[in-house]
Amino acid sequence: MDNFKNRNFFHEGMREFQELFDGVRTADAIEKHRKHYEFWDDEMDLIRKSKFFFIASSWNGYIDCNIKSGDPGFVKIVKDGVIEYPEYDGNSMYRTAGNILKNANVALLFVNFDGKSRRIRINGHASIHRDNNSLKRHYGAKFVVRIKCEIYPNCPRYIPNLKNDKLSVYTPREEEGTPPAPEWKERDYIKNILPKDDPHNN
Repeated sequence: MDNFKNRNFFHEGMREFQELFDGVRTADAIEKHRKHYEFWDDEMDLIRKSKFFFIASSWNGYIDCNIKSGDPGFVKIVKDGVIEYPEYDGNSMYRTAGNILKNANVALLFVNFDGKSRRIRINGHASIHRDNNSLKRHYGAKFVVRIKCEIYPNCPRYIPNLKNDKLSVYTPREEEGTPPAPEWKERDYIKNILPKDDPHNN
């Protein structure tokens, strides 16, 4: 199913934990204010400069998480909310592509580990393309994977700064007490509806 707007963003299992930890209000606010279907400017910039991203796919019991890599620009935004990437010569297992043929639902994560907390989380509906126009856009591609995207945030607090080999200041550490609040918890639509046991709930 590729019509993301007509399906529930949270299923019963997610709701169970949201209810357990008083997170329903926060989760609903994030869905309302941050879920989107066309890339924002900073997201387009990150995608166009990315040298890699992570992709998860599945079919029945076959679950796969992979990294796709290339020179900056190997992932292309072909229209609003739609990206594509080349599948280069590999190890001939085709686990991601094979799963996509059976189940078009995929999940992607674009992230920088440079301390700038830039990341994009995507639920996608993927398709395989071998036509000449698609192949021409990606030199060396055996085929092209195109993905229609549902985009939403991934909390950046715990992403390490690998560029400077620094750990996240937001990671809870017994000797340091309560970590500082992340920026997103100060937003108007969130700050007054944080879970009751949230350490930054005022």
